Amino acid sequence: MIPCLVVAMILNISGRTDIVHYFSDWMFTRFKKREVFVRNPLFPNKVTHYELTPQKIDCIVFCSKNYDPVLDRLHEITDVFPSYFHYTITAYGKDIEPGVPSIDESIDTLLHLEKLVGSHRIAWRYDPVLLTKKYTVQQHLITFEHMAARLSGHVDRCIFSFVELYKKLEFNMPELILFTEEDMSALAEGFGRIAAKYRIPVQTCACQTDYSRYGILGSGCVTLPILAQATGLSFKNLKHSGMRNGCRCMTYNDIGRYDTCINGCRYCYANQNAELARQNYGLYDADAPMLIDSIKEGDIVSHSRQVSFLEQTSCQLPLPF
Repeated sequence: MIPCLVVAMILNISGRTDIVHYFSDWMFTRFKKREVFVRNPLFPNKVTHYELTPQKIDCIVFCSKNYDPVLDRLHEITDVFPSYFHYTITAYGKDIEPGVPSIDESIDTLLHLEKLVGSHRIAWRYDPVLLTKKYTVQQHLITFEHMAARLSGHVDRCIFSFVELYKKLEFNMPELILFTEEDMSALAEGFGRIAAKYRIPVQTCACQTDYSRYGILGSGCVTLPILAQATGLSFKNLKHSGMRNGCRCMTYNDIGRYDTCINGCRYCYANQNAELARQNYGLYDADAPMLIDSIKEGDIVSHSRQVSFLEQTSCQLPLPF
């Protein structure tokens, strides 16, 4: 008997890798075939099957540092599925994010995306915030204001977080300067002041400290109220259990795979190292049933019983395939 897993109907594309930037052909193929298989990152022989239909998906949350590769085809998904977009644009250059477009290139792409989906469905992520001799508190505030001035009126909100000090950061970024409470308070005060100036709601992500005195919200970044406001859907009043320590997000399911993103961001938590990501990217097959992988002998495949968070069933358009 094939086991069945009860899972949520919010789909994340993706917190594990930049599918939009590097695997968009695979993504569109999976939606055309109406199904995807995902290998469990903790138990590699366990695979989950998801149905990619409007009857089985409440909402899709995209996350990327470059939406340019999908702009011409994005309607294939957004015409069918309610969706929300996290666009990460930070202060860093090629020394920290070698595979990511420049700040102004990224903003230009975000403005194009806005024309397609509307500002109410785009969150600008300015994270993670980290300090080096080059990227100081003052430099962050200068860059943040430049970006806020261009993005004012074009995004739903701004989300920022302070870098988590994973062990591998000691090796990947030896130049990293540890935050003091004064540093974080100065940045939060500055972000709050600048965001208010440009009328951009601002909030933290997975942060234990309360910065509400600076006009900064402490909400999760993927919550049912945020998705409801953006999409017009009506969700049940459910507890947000969070995805990790300090997180206030709603539970969701990710179709990505760790150790596959070749952006090369030196602070990245999703890759063991850049070389392994490049090796895995070499296995990419746009027609594969799962990202850079296929079902193997000995795999335990579970069909997900995707449970809706909606208050009531919403009418959706038929799939245009």
